[in-house]
Amino acid sequence: MDSKIRIIVADDHAVVREGIRIWLERDPRVKVVATAVDTESLADRIDSFPCEVVISDIGMRGINGENNAIAFLRRFLRQAQRPRVIVVTMIAQPQMLTGLLELGVDGLVDKRDCMEALNQAVIEVVDGGRFVSKHAGALLGNELVNVAGRAGVLSAREWEVFQLYASGLSLISIAKRLERSVKTVGTQRRSAMRKLGLKSETELIDYLRQIGLV
Repeated sequence: MDSKIRIIVADDHAVVREGIRIWLERDPRVKVVATAVDTESLADRIDSFPCEVVISDIGMRGINGENNAIAFLRRFLRQAQRPRVIVVTMIAQPQMLTGLLELGVDGLVDKRDCMEALNQAVIEVVDGGRFVSKHAGALLGNELVNVAGRAGVLSAREWEVFQLYASGLSLISIAKRLERSVKTVGTQRRSAMRKLGLKSETELIDYLRQIGLV
């Protein structure tokens, strides 16, 4: 009988995905049974390959056109019987990280942490614990107590505005491109920032950089 911890790894960047897979399989206690390149393929792999742990980025395109995998994870984490979920991310907004924990993810690993954090995360969540890596923990600080968590899912229109803004277009140019008023585009940008817990232009640029849009 195979007693190894079965894992599915999901990330839309091949280098990251394969790097995690290769690293994990150095540990004789684990076996990567499948990998996924986006949220839709992750859902398919979970249905097709029994596993104890899912390790996933959240920056992948969502199944129904969402800008990330959070909507899928929100639904998935509600299931009574499910694999443990570890999120790997570059996101450095404490509100977003808090929101992910409040959704019910079992582990948070900042991609800037050493790979050994993944091995520790796997063992701790399989044993029923919750794991937060060093960088993620430093970002959180007292946020679990003091800040309302947000794990934001942007609307298709908000995400469209974010993408164009990240490309360097002004609000006026975005409004012309999308055939919307400048006021509407500005409102959509502010709404997206509130959902993500971003309070300033600097935090917005940092967030766009973290998810690879800048």
